[in-house]
Amino acid sequence: MNTHSKYIAKIPDAAGLIDYTPEENSVWHDLFERQQQIIANRGSSEFLHGVKLLDMSATRIPQIPEMNAVLKRCTGWQVEPVAALISNELFFNLLANKKFPAATFIRRREELDYLQEPDIFHEFFGHCPMLTEQHYADFTQNYAIKTLEAAPEDRPYLARLYWFTVEFGLVQTLNGLRVYGGGILSSKEETIYSIESPIPARLPFGNGLDALRTPYRIDILQPVYYVLESYGDLFNIMNKDLFGLIHQAQDLGDFEPRFEASDTELYPC
Repeated sequence: MNTHSKYIAKIPDAAGLIDYTPEENSVWHDLFERQQQIIANRGSSEFLHGVKLLDMSATRIPQIPEMNAVLKRCTGWQVEPVAALISNELFFNLLANKKFPAATFIRRREELDYLQEPDIFHEFFGHCPMLTEQHYADFTQNYAIKTLEAAPEDRPYLARLYWFTVEFGLVQTLNGLRVYGGGILSSKEETIYSIESPIPARLPFGNGLDALRTPYRIDILQPVYYVLESYGDLFNIMNKDLFGLIHQAQDLGDFEPRFEASDTELYPC
């Protein structure tokens, strides 16, 4: 992963608190207010419950100790403040130890709608609510452990698994299709697009084999999403022969990309 960033992470003080400027809190306010309205009938019930548990509001950017108190109580997880971009090894080591790496900067106002680097809004609002749900939290930890164990040639397939679940996953519910992926839930356009647009394919996740064979790009609205029948699908893929499934995907080969080629790095941050 390229760890060069144009952003500078903010350093917490001795109490773990970060001094955000009025403009930075204003950017959070606008993002939070806008996204709260969009996710109301599109976010999964687990995600919406997590937002309430974490008691995030539009008033200001949440502080890490506040988030950690709730996550620790719910699932044993913690937020770990990191530089804007970090290495793959550090990323997975943190997740394997129930520490969610969160870049401590927030995007500039001119980048309100899209940012290629993960900022504090993406991390806190997009990802942390789902980490209050035990099955999802366990999946995230187990995924990281298996990635650290993986051979280099297997890691790109594990990146696809992360992309089509943690970042851009959908789930079928009694109330219809809902979003649980953080990359969608922190995006105004993609939250609506993923659920309502007739353009993308929405395919069953099944045992995960097809997702492992699907290329992706990070800088476009996704042309394909994989849909869980339940979060048990995530449990199943972690408790079966995941590396055997990866080798099966390698033998079968990739599906034809549904997008034009790009020089953009294809690895989740």
